[in-house]
Amino acid sequence: VQLVESGGGLVQTGGSLRLSCAASGRSFNGYGMAWFRQPPGKEREFVAGLGWTSGRTWYADSVKNRFTISRDRADNTMSLQMNSLKSEDTAVYYCGADPSMVYTDYLSRRPSTYPYWGQGTQVTVSS
Repeated sequence: VQLVESGGGLVQTGGSLRLSCAASGRSFNGYGMAWFRQPPGKEREFVAGLGWTSGRTWYADSVKNRFTISRDRADNTMSLQMNSLKSEDTAVYYCGADPSMVYTDYLSRRPSTYPYWGQGTQVTVSS
């Protein structure tokens, strides 16, 4: 499994960015796929996730109504549209894949549940 993030960068407060995660190496049917972020000096935290087959979505409270997660099954890509960005959104953003959702039908918000990760992409929001 290979996950490759792109789309990070520097943006001003209130601006927008779109992150992409290109997934390859196997079928992701039934997987949970999610975006996490790790602010400087802090632990990795859940941002948004979806069921790859169902398309059902979940969001952290801190990003609801600002971020939108989506996927394109034909291209095996997952995206995160981030609007109304705040300085506290500054972090390295990672995409992760969790095969256990095939059996649990539950999207985990714990990083330890995800065995597959991308290399991360930096998002910096300046005020």
